[in-house]
Amino acid sequence: MTTNKYFAKRPLAIAMSSLLMGLTTLSLHAQETPAPIDETEVIEVKGFRGSLNKSLLTKRAAVNSVESIAAEDIGKFPDLNIAESIQRVPGVAISREGGEGRQITLRGLGPSFTRTTLNGMEVPSSTDGTDSGGGVNGSRAFDFNVFASELFNRVDIQKNPTASMEEGGIAGTVDLYTARPFDSPGLHLTATAQGGYNDVTTKTDPRLAFMVSNTFADDTVGVLFSVARSDRTVRQEGFGTVRWTTPALDGGGIFADTSNTVVTGTPDVGDCQSGGESVDPVNCLWTPRLPRPDFFGNKQERLGFTGSFQYAPNDDLLISFDTLHSTLENTRTMYNFFEMFRSTFDEITPTAITVHPNGQQVLAGAYSGVKSRIESRLQASETDFSQYVLTGEYQLNDSLTINAMLGTAESDARSEQYRYNMTNSTAHTFSFDFTENENAPVVNYGYDVNDASFYDLSDGRLRATDVLRQNDTAKIDVIYEGDEVTLKTGYAYNDRTVTYSEEQINGFPDQSSAVGFSEPMPFDDFGSGFDGPLSSFIVADFDAIDAQLLNKTWTPRGAQSWEVEEQTDAFYLELNSVYDLADMTLRTNFGFRYVETQTTSSGFIQNDAITIENEYKNFLPAMNLALEVTRELTTRLSVTKSMTRPSLGSLNPGNPSFSYINGTVSSGNPFLDPFTANNVDFSLEWYFNEESLVAATVFYKDIETFIISSSEEKLVDTAYLPFIDADPQYDPLIALDPRTVEYTHNTPINGEGTSVHGFELIYQQPFSFLPEPFDGFGTVANYTRVSSGEITGLSKNSYNLTFYYEKDNYGARISANKRDDYITSYSGGNGNAEEGTTGPTHVDLSAFYNFNDNLTFTFEVVNLTDEYERLYTTGDGTLNLMREYNHTGTQYFLGARYTL
Repeated sequence: MTTNKYFAKRPLAIAMSSLLMGLTTLSLHAQETPAPIDETEVIEVKGFRGSLNKSLLTKRAAVNSVESIAAEDIGKFPDLNIAESIQRVPGVAISREGGEGRQITLRGLGPSFTRTTLNGMEVPSSTDGTDSGGGVNGSRAFDFNVFASELFNRVDIQKNPTASMEEGGIAGTVDLYTARPFDSPGLHLTATAQGGYNDVTTKTDPRLAFMVSNTFADDTVGVLFSVARSDRTVRQEGFGTVRWTTPALDGGGIFADTSNTVVTGTPDVGDCQSGGESVDPVNCLWTPRLPRPDFFGNKQERLGFTGSFQYAPNDDLLISFDTLHSTLENTRTMYNFFEMFRSTFDEITPTAITVHPNGQQVLAGAYSGVKSRIESRLQASETDFSQYVLTGEYQLNDSLTINAMLGTAESDARSEQYRYNMTNSTAHTFSFDFTENENAPVVNYGYDVNDASFYDLSDGRLRATDVLRQNDTAKIDVIYEGDEVTLKTGYAYNDRTVTYSEEQINGFPDQSSAVGFSEPMPFDDFGSGFDGPLSSFIVADFDAIDAQLLNKTWTPRGAQSWEVEEQTDAFYLELNSVYDLADMTLRTNFGFRYVETQTTSSGFIQNDAITIENEYKNFLPAMNLALEVTRELTTRLSVTKSMTRPSLGSLNPGNPSFSYINGTVSSGNPFLDPFTANNVDFSLEWYFNEESLVAATVFYKDIETFIISSSEEKLVDTAYLPFIDADPQYDPLIALDPRTVEYTHNTPINGEGTSVHGFELIYQQPFSFLPEPFDGFGTVANYTRVSSGEITGLSKNSYNLTFYYEKDNYGARISANKRDDYITSYSGGNGNAEEGTTGPTHVDLSAFYNFNDNLTFTFEVVNLTDEYERLYTTGDGTLNLMREYNHTGTQYFLGARYTL
């Protein structure tokens, strides 16, 4: 990782790490008093059905609305990816990166609205992704793919806050827990080995995990260590358009000549105008901007470690030290070959066009005067995550307990991009035809696309991005347990920092010919399993360019660096009681949380440093009631207020970010106030049999303030023109000229609020009432419906269904997850009203066979049906125009697990 030279790493994190290690060392030499920490009989339950039962017990015992996912056994989480396990929970939908779960959406609110903790401490996690996946994550959103699922033994999803819970998640809080030795005293050892085969890459990758745990000195000392390593080879292949547009909207002029264009079908675009004058209706038909075959390859290596030390010298004191380290390395190769319709319509002549039956888009077209480009990108990235947490629980007397925590966590994500363009500037003919497949057209080129002599090699865009996120936390809680009430109060301090920096390699020597610097597509089976035609093409030879042309000297782009630090002080008071009402039991939770937030935002305006401070205060009351009407029936009511702070990246006070191709300028606002919401939840839960549940929940969130983007069309300030001219990302051949074309300037502001409301339904039951052998069947199903204003990432309907069969020695389950289409941007580029993602349906399979008490064989299938990812734009708001359409294949895992 590269250290940012503009913002020094805080000494607090270093000091805390040293203190934690010192305290842990001291605790090892504390007096050993033989005493068990818990004499309650523990009944061990294994398997998927056991996991469901433990999760149900957690949900039933909580006073607020909680969903829980428990490990099936030590080191065995239900899914191979944490996000993919969480998506089984009602109200949760996920987004994927390269076919793997990355972020979650909870009750229609995007990833930044959900707070994530690890072993009780809020933690950051950033990885990088493709452009359509958002690139390097610098927001509050948590990237779950940085961790191996084998490192965790429980995940809780808190949908309603209590006063004692830290603030920050309007949608909810996800609590991750790694295993601890006192969870299961004694010696435990688990080793897992799997081989994963992907039917697109035809590669087999290893996945390994090992955990050992033991307790000593009459269970007063416990030590646990685990490690998980996995490799993953992915190929994402498909076709894309990089949005659709019309010549009249694009800003690059209308078609050169349409007088002889053969038009089949009837355009229905009204009076087509450009520059205030009526023009041929063909110029108002939606046309692919950059029709192209796409290849995204990814070689991924993930390595994680956990360590846990616990010490209980007597019945009154428990000290725990937990640490987790994880690295995620991705090496991506991205190739696409596109015909350039963007900003060059005035050079292109349509010779024949078939109009779609809707009258608004081109279904098939043939053109002359088109130019093409091959873009090759090598993207090497690494995320290093580490966390250290020291906790203590001390019972002063029968009524009074003090809990304390001190923790530090850091996520450092660096991405280096080596991007090269091979351009054929000689005008030629090109045609596409979506008649047979709306997502994958038949294309024809007017020259040999694999002849390197047609191309130059230019515009080497060499950029590195580093996002360093650091969290430090200190908490203390005092708990008084009386005969009828439990009183809790406490204080929490958090210091969060995001540091963003960029570097570049200057002076790439353009070449007039790509001969000697290109090679055939490295995969001779490219597109062989794709749903539609995909033709191969030559790509840049990274090794040849690196050896002959590249001088790897990284130069900081100081003016693009920024840092935001956020310090919070929170106090809370919480009262918990239990009352008998007739034959019913009422559990109550009342309280409030008061929090002060101070932000310090630092950046640059051109080369001048700027620092801006802001502060705000929030009062967050909470009431949670759980009424046990009967032994089987529980109803819950929650009335709370919650908050989510603005994305730290949106507080950047410095230089704006330019998108030269789309003609947009984005800048931050360091004076943003948080999102705040008033929440009401009501649920009815019927535990009609053992391990069984039917439940319904109605929820409503009145979001008082919502951060929106304020947009203004205007020319870029002339002060930024020298910076733009020197920016290697600015390509005059394809960019919108900021001197003559107005750019859309977007700035986040606190706008009017909105509401989110909906309901959730749950059904869970083992079919143990059936005669053998059918008594091993069971099901888990849930449905969520959400409605709101213009919120990105919201699917109106989402469904989960798992059907399983399980006996003592063998079992299998199949799970399906479905979500509706969702909008990812309400200000789509290039004239589109919106951009969205087609709702996927993912089906997974898992099976096991216990050879004996210690050895288990497993078989798992991820994405059984090879579900395709499809992004789209909406044109004028009524259309569904393919933006990307690709697949990653089905992944098969065969493995064995040994437990001692």
